[in-house]
Amino acid sequence: MLALSVGQIRRRPAAFAGLAAALLLAMATVTLFGSLVAAQVTAPGAVARAPVAGPGVLVIAAAFGEIAVLVALFVVVNALGFTLRQQHRDLALLRTVAATPRQVRRVVRAQVVATVLLAAVPGCAAGLLAARVFLTALQRRGMAAPGLHIPGTPVPMAVALGVALLVGLAASAASAWRVTRPAPAVALAEGTAEGAGTGTGAGTGGLRGAAVLRSVVGVAVLAGGVLLLRLAATRPAGELDKAGQAALLGSLVLLAALALLGPLAARALSAVLGAPVRALVPRAGWLADANLRGYAARLSSAVVPVALLVGLSGTMLIMTSTAERVVRATGAATSVTKASDIWLRQAELGLLVCFAAVSTVNTLVALTADRRREFALLRLVGSTRRQLLRMRSVEAALTTAIGVLLGAAVAAAASGAFSWAVRGSAVPVIPGAQCAWVVLGAALLTVPGIVGTGVWASGGSAVAS
Repeated sequence: MLALSVGQIRRRPAAFAGLAAALLLAMATVTLFGSLVAAQVTAPGAVARAPVAGPGVLVIAAAFGEIAVLVALFVVVNALGFTLRQQHRDLALLRTVAATPRQVRRVVRAQVVATVLLAAVPGCAAGLLAARVFLTALQRRGMAAPGLHIPGTPVPMAVALGVALLVGLAASAASAWRVTRPAPAVALAEGTAEGAGTGTGAGTGGLRGAAVLRSVVGVAVLAGGVLLLRLAATRPAGELDKAGQAALLGSLVLLAALALLGPLAARALSAVLGAPVRALVPRAGWLADANLRGYAARLSSAVVPVALLVGLSGTMLIMTSTAERVVRATGAATSVTKASDIWLRQAELGLLVCFAAVSTVNTLVALTADRRREFALLRLVGSTRRQLLRMRSVEAALTTAIGVLLGAAVAAAASGAFSWAVRGSAVPVIPGAQCAWVVLGAALLTVPGIVGTGVWASGGSAVAS
Protein backbone atom coordinates (compact mmCIF):
# COMPACT_ATOMS: atom_id res chain seq x y z
CA MET A 1 0.00 0.00 0.00
CA LEU A 2 2.86 2.39 0.79
CA ALA A 3 4.45 1.77 -2.61
CA LEU A 4 1.13 2.46 -4.35
CA SER A 5 0.67 5.68 -2.37
CA VAL A 6 4.17 6.90 -3.23
CA GLY A 7 3.61 5.97 -6.87
CA GLN A 8 0.46 8.07 -7.06
CA ILE A 9 2.26 11.03 -5.48
CA ARG A 10 5.06 10.74 -8.04
CA ARG A 11 2.58 10.44 -10.88
CA ARG A 12 0.75 13.64 -9.97
CA PRO A 13 3.43 15.91 -8.46
CA ALA A 14 1.60 19.16 -9.28
CA ALA A 15 -1.59 18.16 -7.44
CA PHE A 16 0.23 16.85 -4.36
CA ALA A 17 2.58 19.84 -4.32
CA GLY A 18 -0.51 22.06 -4.18
CA LEU A 19 -1.95 19.98 -1.35
CA ALA A 20 1.35 20.15 0.53
CA ALA A 21 1.43 23.94 0.14
CA ALA A 22 -2.13 24.24 1.46
CA LEU A 23 -1.30 22.00 4.43
CA LEU A 24 1.86 23.98 5.12
CA LEU A 25 -0.11 27.23 5.26
CA ALA A 26 -2.79 25.67 7.45
CA MET A 27 -0.29 24.30 9.97
CA ALA A 28 1.63 27.59 9.95
CA THR A 29 -1.61 29.47 10.70
CA VAL A 30 -2.64 27.19 13.57
CA THR A 31 0.90 27.33 15.00
CA LEU A 32 0.95 31.14 14.69
CA PHE A 33 -2.22 31.81 16.64
CA GLY A 34 -1.67 28.90 19.00
CA SER A 35 1.73 30.36 19.89
CA LEU A 36 0.15 33.77 20.56
CA VAL A 37 -2.36 32.16 22.93
CA ALA A 38 0.46 30.22 24.62
CA ALA A 39 2.48 33.42 25.02
CA GLN A 40 -0.37 35.12 26.86
CA VAL A 41 -1.34 32.09 28.96
CA THR A 42 2.22 31.32 30.12
CA ALA A 43 3.18 34.96 30.78
CA PRO A 44 3.92 36.03 34.39
CA GLY A 45 1.01 37.69 36.16
CA ALA A 46 2.45 41.19 35.99
CA VAL A 47 3.08 40.92 32.25
CA ALA A 48 -0.32 39.34 31.52
CA ARG A 49 -2.12 42.13 33.41
CA ALA A 50 -0.15 44.99 31.86
CA PRO A 51 -2.44 47.56 30.17
CA VAL A 52 -2.32 47.55 26.36
CA ALA A 53 -3.98 49.47 23.55
CA GLY A 54 -6.69 47.43 21.93
CA PRO A 55 -8.47 44.25 22.90
CA GLY A 56 -5.42 42.24 23.97
CA VAL A 57 -3.49 39.30 22.52
CA LEU A 58 -6.03 36.62 23.43
CA VAL A 59 -8.92 38.45 21.77
CA ILE A 60 -6.82 39.22 18.69
CA ALA A 61 -5.70 35.59 18.41
CA ALA A 62 -9.28 34.35 18.81
CA ALA A 63 -11.02 36.81 16.46
CA PHE A 64 -8.23 37.06 13.89
CA GLY A 65 -7.31 33.38 14.09
CA GLU A 66 -10.90 32.14 13.84
CA ILE A 67 -11.35 33.45 10.29
CA ALA A 68 -7.78 32.70 9.20
CA VAL A 69 -7.86 29.09 10.42
CA LEU A 70 -11.27 28.47 8.83
CA VAL A 71 -10.04 29.83 5.50
CA ALA A 72 -6.85 27.76 5.74
CA LEU A 73 -8.82 24.58 6.40
CA PHE A 74 -11.24 25.45 3.58
CA VAL A 75 -8.25 25.70 1.23
CA VAL A 76 -6.93 22.33 2.50
CA VAL A 77 -10.26 20.55 2.01
CA ASN A 78 -10.65 22.06 -1.46
CA ALA A 79 -7.11 21.04 -2.46
CA LEU A 80 -7.50 17.55 -1.01
CA GLY A 81 -10.85 16.95 -2.69
CA PHE A 82 -9.42 18.10 -6.01
CA THR A 83 -6.33 15.87 -5.63
CA LEU A 84 -8.42 12.79 -4.85
CA ARG A 85 -10.91 13.49 -7.64
CA GLN A 86 -8.01 13.37 -10.08
CA GLN A 87 -7.22 9.85 -8.83
CA HIS A 88 -10.78 8.52 -9.02
CA ARG A 89 -10.17 6.40 -12.11
CA ASP A 90 -6.82 5.08 -10.84
CA LEU A 91 -8.27 4.06 -7.48
CA ALA A 92 -11.29 2.48 -9.16
CA LEU A 93 -8.91 0.53 -11.40
CA LEU A 94 -7.23 -0.88 -8.29
CA ARG A 95 -10.58 -2.29 -7.21
CA THR A 96 -11.06 -4.06 -10.55
CA VAL A 97 -7.78 -5.94 -9.97
CA ALA A 98 -8.98 -7.30 -6.60
CA ALA A 99 -8.04 -4.47 -4.22
CA THR A 100 -10.57 -4.36 -1.39
CA PRO A 101 -12.32 -1.13 -0.31
CA ARG A 102 -10.27 -1.24 2.89
CA GLN A 103 -7.02 -1.39 0.92
CA VAL A 104 -8.08 1.54 -1.27
CA ARG A 105 -8.89 3.58 1.84
CA ARG A 106 -5.47 2.69 3.25
CA VAL A 107 -3.80 3.97 0.07
CA VAL A 108 -5.67 7.27 0.35
CA ARG A 109 -4.92 7.62 4.07
CA ALA A 110 -1.24 6.88 3.46
CA GLN A 111 -1.11 9.64 0.84
CA VAL A 112 -2.69 12.14 3.22
CA VAL A 113 -0.46 11.20 6.16
CA ALA A 114 2.68 11.33 4.00
CA THR A 115 1.76 14.76 2.64
CA VAL A 116 0.90 16.10 6.10
CA LEU A 117 4.18 14.87 7.56
CA LEU A 118 6.09 16.32 4.61
CA ALA A 119 4.57 19.75 5.25
CA ALA A 120 4.69 19.55 9.07
CA VAL A 121 8.25 20.69 9.79
CA PRO A 122 8.36 23.69 7.41
CA GLY A 123 4.77 24.59 8.29
CA CYS A 124 5.31 24.64 12.04
CA ALA A 125 8.66 26.43 11.64
CA ALA A 126 7.03 29.09 9.47
CA GLY A 127 4.23 29.44 12.05
CA LEU A 128 6.68 29.99 14.91
CA LEU A 129 8.61 32.58 12.91
CA ALA A 130 5.38 34.34 11.93
CA ALA A 131 4.22 34.33 15.58
CA ARG A 132 7.41 36.09 16.68
CA VAL A 133 7.16 38.66 13.89
CA PHE A 134 3.45 39.27 14.56
CA LEU A 135 3.96 39.58 18.33
CA THR A 136 6.78 42.08 17.76
CA ALA A 137 4.50 44.12 15.49
CA LEU A 138 1.77 44.09 18.16
CA GLN A 139 4.24 45.21 20.83
CA ARG A 140 5.52 48.00 18.60
CA ARG A 141 1.95 49.31 18.35
CA GLY A 142 1.29 48.95 22.07
CA MET A 143 -1.22 46.12 21.56
CA ALA A 144 0.83 43.55 23.50
CA ALA A 145 2.82 43.81 26.71
CA PRO A 146 6.55 44.44 26.15
CA GLY A 147 7.55 41.48 28.32
CA LEU A 148 5.51 38.97 26.32
CA HIS A 149 7.42 36.34 24.35
CA ILE A 150 6.68 33.19 22.38
CA PRO A 151 7.31 30.17 24.65
CA GLY A 152 9.21 27.07 23.57
CA THR A 153 6.29 24.71 24.23
CA PRO A 154 5.54 22.21 21.44
CA VAL A 155 1.79 22.28 22.18
CA PRO A 156 0.83 24.71 19.34
CA MET A 157 2.80 22.63 16.83
CA ALA A 158 1.24 19.39 18.10
CA VAL A 159 -2.22 20.95 17.82
CA ALA A 160 -1.44 22.12 14.27
CA LEU A 161 -0.28 18.64 13.26
CA GLY A 162 -3.31 17.03 14.90
CA VAL A 163 -5.75 19.42 13.20
CA ALA A 164 -4.13 18.85 9.80
CA LEU A 165 -4.28 15.08 10.20
CA LEU A 166 -7.86 15.14 11.48
CA VAL A 167 -9.14 17.38 8.68
CA GLY A 168 -7.12 15.55 6.03
CA LEU A 169 -8.25 12.08 7.08
CA ALA A 170 -11.89 13.14 7.45
CA ALA A 171 -11.94 14.78 4.00
CA SER A 172 -10.12 11.83 2.42
CA ALA A 173 -12.61 9.38 3.95
CA ALA A 174 -15.49 11.28 2.34
CA SER A 175 -13.72 11.34 -1.03
CA ALA A 176 -12.66 7.67 -0.88
CA TRP A 177 -16.25 6.67 -0.13
CA ARG A 178 -17.19 7.52 -3.72
CA VAL A 179 -14.69 4.92 -4.96
CA THR A 180 -15.23 2.20 -2.36
CA ARG A 181 -19.04 2.33 -2.11
CA PRO A 182 -20.11 1.00 -5.55
CA ALA A 183 -19.05 -2.21 -7.25
CA PRO A 184 -15.58 -2.06 -8.88
CA ALA A 185 -16.91 -1.93 -12.46
CA VAL A 186 -19.39 0.83 -11.56
CA ALA A 187 -16.70 2.85 -9.77
CA LEU A 188 -14.44 2.57 -12.82
CA ALA A 189 -17.28 3.60 -15.15
CA GLU A 190 -18.04 6.60 -12.92
CA GLY A 191 -14.40 7.65 -12.98
CA THR A 192 -14.25 7.31 -16.77
CA ALA A 193 -17.51 9.22 -17.26
CA GLU A 194 -16.42 12.01 -14.91
CA GLY A 195 -13.00 12.25 -16.48
CA ALA A 196 -14.47 12.36 -19.95
CA GLY A 197 -17.05 14.95 -18.98
CA THR A 198 -19.87 12.78 -20.28
CA GLY A 199 -23.30 12.47 -18.77
CA THR A 200 -24.41 9.20 -20.33
CA GLY A 201 -23.38 5.61 -20.13
CA ALA A 202 -22.49 3.19 -17.38
CA GLY A 203 -21.80 4.61 -14.00
CA THR A 204 -23.54 7.92 -14.53
CA GLY A 205 -26.34 6.91 -12.18
CA GLY A 206 -23.85 7.02 -9.32
CA LEU A 207 -22.53 10.34 -10.56
CA ARG A 208 -26.05 11.77 -10.69
CA GLY A 209 -26.74 10.51 -7.17
CA ALA A 210 -23.54 12.10 -5.88
CA ALA A 211 -24.40 15.34 -7.70
CA VAL A 212 -27.87 15.40 -6.14
CA LEU A 213 -26.46 14.80 -2.66
CA ARG A 214 -23.84 17.49 -3.21
CA SER A 215 -26.52 19.92 -4.37
CA VAL A 216 -28.71 19.21 -1.33
CA VAL A 217 -25.79 19.78 1.04
CA GLY A 218 -24.84 22.90 -0.92
CA VAL A 219 -28.33 24.35 -0.55
CA ALA A 220 -28.24 23.63 3.20
CA VAL A 221 -24.86 25.37 3.54
CA LEU A 222 -26.16 28.26 1.45
CA ALA A 223 -29.09 28.62 3.85
CA GLY A 224 -26.63 28.72 6.75
CA GLY A 225 -24.70 31.51 5.04
CA VAL A 226 -27.87 33.49 4.47
CA LEU A 227 -28.77 33.13 8.15
CA LEU A 228 -25.33 34.41 9.17
CA LEU A 229 -25.71 37.42 6.89
CA ARG A 230 -29.15 38.07 8.37
CA LEU A 231 -27.57 37.96 11.82
CA ALA A 232 -24.95 40.48 10.65
CA ALA A 233 -27.59 42.76 9.15
CA THR A 234 -29.66 42.82 12.35
CA ARG A 235 -26.80 43.74 14.70
CA PRO A 236 -27.20 47.16 16.40
CA ALA A 237 -25.33 50.00 14.71
CA GLY A 238 -22.97 50.30 17.68
CA GLU A 239 -21.76 46.70 17.37
CA LEU A 240 -19.66 47.28 14.28
CA ASP A 241 -17.06 44.62 15.10
CA LYS A 242 -19.66 41.90 15.74
CA ALA A 243 -21.48 42.76 12.53
CA GLY A 244 -18.18 42.58 10.66
CA GLN A 245 -17.28 39.18 12.10
CA ALA A 246 -20.71 37.76 11.30
CA ALA A 247 -20.58 39.14 7.74
CA LEU A 248 -17.08 37.75 7.17
CA LEU A 249 -18.11 34.34 8.50
CA GLY A 250 -21.19 34.51 6.32
CA SER A 251 -19.04 35.17 3.24
CA LEU A 252 -16.89 32.15 4.08
CA VAL A 253 -19.98 29.93 4.44
CA LEU A 254 -21.31 31.25 1.12
CA LEU A 255 -17.99 30.35 -0.50
CA ALA A 256 -18.27 26.85 0.96
CA ALA A 257 -21.74 26.61 -0.57
CA LEU A 258 -20.27 27.81 -3.85
CA ALA A 259 -17.70 25.03 -3.71
CA LEU A 260 -20.53 22.51 -3.38
CA LEU A 261 -22.83 24.12 -5.95
CA GLY A 262 -19.94 25.14 -8.18
CA PRO A 263 -20.67 22.87 -11.18
CA LEU A 264 -24.21 24.23 -11.48
CA ALA A 265 -23.23 27.88 -11.04
CA ALA A 266 -20.18 27.59 -13.29
CA ARG A 267 -22.11 25.87 -16.08
CA ALA A 268 -24.87 28.49 -15.94
CA LEU A 269 -22.44 31.42 -16.11
CA SER A 270 -20.42 29.68 -18.80
CA ALA A 271 -23.56 29.37 -20.93
CA VAL A 272 -24.30 33.09 -20.48
CA LEU A 273 -20.75 34.31 -21.14
CA GLY A 274 -19.97 31.72 -23.80
CA ALA A 275 -22.43 33.08 -26.38
CA PRO A 276 -20.69 36.45 -26.92
CA VAL A 277 -17.29 34.75 -26.81
CA ARG A 278 -18.31 32.34 -29.56
CA ALA A 279 -19.44 35.31 -31.63
CA LEU A 280 -16.24 37.29 -31.09
CA VAL A 281 -13.78 34.40 -31.41
CA PRO A 282 -15.66 31.80 -33.48
CA ARG A 283 -13.28 28.83 -33.56
CA ALA A 284 -11.23 29.14 -30.38
CA GLY A 285 -14.26 30.53 -28.54
CA TRP A 286 -16.49 27.64 -29.55
CA LEU A 287 -13.92 25.03 -28.48
CA ALA A 288 -13.15 26.81 -25.20
CA ASP A 289 -16.83 27.20 -24.37
CA ALA A 290 -17.51 23.53 -25.18
CA ASN A 291 -14.62 22.46 -22.95
CA LEU A 292 -15.78 24.57 -20.02
CA ARG A 293 -19.43 23.53 -20.19
CA GLY A 294 -18.64 19.88 -20.90
CA TYR A 295 -16.28 19.59 -17.93
CA ALA A 296 -18.37 21.33 -15.28
CA ALA A 297 -16.55 19.71 -12.32
CA ARG A 298 -13.19 20.78 -13.71
CA LEU A 299 -14.46 24.31 -14.34
CA SER A 300 -15.83 24.45 -10.78
CA SER A 301 -12.46 23.41 -9.37
CA ALA A 302 -10.86 26.24 -11.35
CA VAL A 303 -13.29 29.05 -10.50
CA VAL A 304 -13.78 28.36 -6.77
CA PRO A 305 -10.24 29.52 -5.79
CA VAL A 306 -10.68 32.64 -7.94
CA ALA A 307 -14.04 33.30 -6.28
CA LEU A 308 -12.39 32.76 -2.88
CA LEU A 309 -9.73 35.35 -3.69
CA VAL A 310 -12.20 37.94 -5.01
CA GLY A 311 -14.92 37.19 -2.45
CA LEU A 312 -12.75 37.46 0.67
CA SER A 313 -10.68 40.39 -0.58
CA GLY A 314 -13.71 42.29 -1.79
CA THR A 315 -15.64 41.67 1.42
CA MET A 316 -12.76 42.89 3.59
CA LEU A 317 -12.04 45.97 1.48
CA ILE A 318 -15.68 47.05 1.13
CA MET A 319 -16.44 46.47 4.82
CA THR A 320 -13.35 48.47 5.82
CA SER A 321 -14.33 51.39 3.58
CA THR A 322 -17.90 51.28 4.87
CA ALA A 323 -16.73 51.21 8.50
CA GLU A 324 -14.40 54.16 7.95
CA ARG A 325 -17.23 56.15 6.35
CA VAL A 326 -19.44 55.40 9.37
CA VAL A 327 -16.68 56.47 11.79
CA ARG A 328 -16.23 59.77 9.95
CA ALA A 329 -19.99 60.37 9.75
CA THR A 330 -20.55 59.77 13.48
CA GLY A 331 -17.53 61.85 14.52
CA ALA A 332 -15.79 59.00 16.34
CA ALA A 333 -12.32 59.77 17.59
CA THR A 334 -9.42 58.39 15.56
CA SER A 335 -7.46 57.04 18.50
CA VAL A 336 -4.48 54.70 18.63
CA THR A 337 -6.91 51.83 18.94
CA LYS A 338 -8.66 52.86 15.73
CA ALA A 339 -5.34 53.02 13.87
CA SER A 340 -4.44 49.63 15.30
CA ASP A 341 -7.77 48.21 14.19
CA ILE A 342 -7.07 49.36 10.64
CA TRP A 343 -3.63 47.72 10.76
CA LEU A 344 -5.13 44.48 12.05
CA ARG A 345 -7.68 44.40 9.25
CA GLN A 346 -4.94 45.01 6.70
CA ALA A 347 -2.85 42.20 8.18
CA GLU A 348 -5.85 39.87 8.15
CA LEU A 349 -6.62 40.80 4.55
CA GLY A 350 -3.01 40.10 3.54
CA LEU A 351 -3.11 36.67 5.17
CA LEU A 352 -6.43 35.74 3.58
CA VAL A 353 -5.27 36.92 0.16
CA CYS A 354 -2.15 34.78 0.57
CA PHE A 355 -4.29 31.68 1.22
CA ALA A 356 -6.57 32.40 -1.71
CA ALA A 357 -3.67 33.14 -4.08
CA VAL A 358 -1.89 29.90 -3.19
CA SER A 359 -5.13 27.96 -3.68
CA THR A 360 -5.73 29.63 -7.05
CA VAL A 361 -2.26 28.97 -8.43
CA ASN A 362 -2.08 25.39 -7.10
CA THR A 363 -5.45 24.37 -8.51
CA LEU A 364 -5.06 25.98 -11.92
CA VAL A 365 -1.54 24.63 -12.47
CA ALA A 366 -2.54 21.10 -11.43
CA LEU A 367 -5.75 21.19 -13.51
CA THR A 368 -4.00 22.37 -16.64
CA ALA A 369 -1.04 20.01 -16.25
CA ASP A 370 -3.46 17.09 -15.97
CA ARG A 371 -4.81 17.86 -19.46
CA ARG A 372 -1.64 16.76 -21.23
CA ARG A 373 -3.36 13.87 -23.03
CA GLU A 374 -6.29 16.06 -24.04
CA PHE A 375 -3.96 18.58 -25.67
CA ALA A 376 -2.04 15.75 -27.38
CA LEU A 377 -5.30 14.36 -28.81
CA LEU A 378 -6.26 17.77 -30.20
CA ARG A 379 -2.85 18.01 -31.87
CA LEU A 380 -3.24 14.53 -33.35
CA VAL A 381 -6.53 15.51 -35.00
CA GLY A 382 -4.96 18.56 -36.62
CA SER A 383 -4.88 21.43 -34.09
CA THR A 384 -1.74 23.54 -34.14
CA ARG A 385 0.06 24.86 -31.06
CA ARG A 386 -1.10 28.37 -31.96
CA GLN A 387 -4.75 27.25 -32.08
CA LEU A 388 -4.36 25.52 -28.70
CA LEU A 389 -2.82 28.69 -27.30
CA ARG A 390 -5.80 30.75 -28.47
CA MET A 391 -8.21 28.19 -27.00
CA ARG A 392 -6.43 28.23 -23.64
CA SER A 393 -6.36 32.03 -23.63
CA VAL A 394 -10.13 32.16 -24.16
CA GLU A 395 -10.62 29.49 -21.47
CA ALA A 396 -8.46 31.51 -19.08
CA ALA A 397 -10.44 34.69 -19.76
CA LEU A 398 -13.77 32.90 -19.24
CA THR A 399 -12.53 31.18 -16.07
CA THR A 400 -11.37 34.52 -14.68
CA ALA A 401 -14.66 36.22 -15.54
CA ILE A 402 -16.77 33.45 -13.97
CA GLY A 403 -14.64 33.34 -10.81
CA VAL A 404 -14.69 37.14 -10.47
CA LEU A 405 -18.48 37.31 -10.93
CA LEU A 406 -19.12 34.57 -8.36
CA GLY A 407 -16.69 36.14 -5.88
CA ALA A 408 -18.21 39.58 -6.45
CA ALA A 409 -21.68 38.17 -5.74
CA VAL A 410 -20.46 36.81 -2.40
CA ALA A 411 -18.72 40.09 -1.54
CA ALA A 412 -21.82 42.09 -2.47
CA ALA A 413 -24.06 39.95 -0.25
CA ALA A 414 -21.72 40.04 2.76
CA SER A 415 -20.82 43.72 2.55
CA GLY A 416 -24.46 44.62 1.89
CA ALA A 417 -25.51 42.88 5.13
CA PHE A 418 -22.73 44.69 7.03
CA SER A 419 -23.72 48.04 5.50
CA TRP A 420 -27.36 47.51 6.48
CA ALA A 421 -26.31 46.94 10.09
CA VAL A 422 -24.04 49.99 10.42
CA ARG A 423 -25.59 52.46 7.93
CA GLY A 424 -29.18 51.36 7.48
CA SER A 425 -28.57 50.94 3.74
CA ALA A 426 -27.81 47.77 1.78
CA VAL A 427 -25.51 49.77 -0.54
CA PRO A 428 -22.01 49.76 0.97
CA VAL A 429 -19.10 52.11 0.27
CA ILE A 430 -17.15 50.52 -2.59
CA PRO A 431 -13.45 51.44 -2.95
CA GLY A 432 -13.35 51.29 -6.75
CA ALA A 433 -9.58 51.47 -7.21
CA GLN A 434 -8.83 48.79 -4.61
CA CYS A 435 -11.48 46.44 -5.99
CA ALA A 436 -10.05 46.96 -9.48
CA TRP A 437 -6.66 45.87 -8.17
CA VAL A 438 -8.24 42.72 -6.74
CA VAL A 439 -9.77 41.87 -10.13
CA LEU A 440 -6.47 42.57 -11.84
CA GLY A 441 -4.65 40.38 -9.33
CA ALA A 442 -7.09 37.54 -9.95
CA ALA A 443 -6.51 37.86 -13.70
CA LEU A 444 -2.72 37.93 -13.27
CA LEU A 445 -2.88 34.73 -11.23
CA THR A 446 -5.40 32.92 -13.44
CA VAL A 447 -4.46 33.71 -17.02
CA PRO A 448 -0.69 33.05 -16.83
CA GLY A 449 -1.36 29.97 -14.67
CA ILE A 450 -3.63 28.39 -17.29
CA VAL A 451 -1.82 29.60 -20.42
CA GLY A 452 1.72 29.05 -19.15
CA THR A 453 1.06 25.58 -17.78
CA GLY A 454 -0.84 24.74 -20.96
CA VAL A 455 2.17 25.64 -23.10
CA TRP A 456 4.25 23.23 -21.04
CA ALA A 457 1.59 20.50 -21.09
CA SER A 458 1.16 20.68 -24.87
CA GLY A 459 4.89 20.56 -25.55
CA GLY A 460 6.82 17.53 -26.76
CA SER A 461 5.56 14.77 -29.02
CA ALA A 462 1.78 14.39 -29.29
CA VAL A 463 2.13 10.63 -29.86
CA ALA A 464 4.32 10.17 -26.77
CA SER A 465 1.81 12.02 -24.59
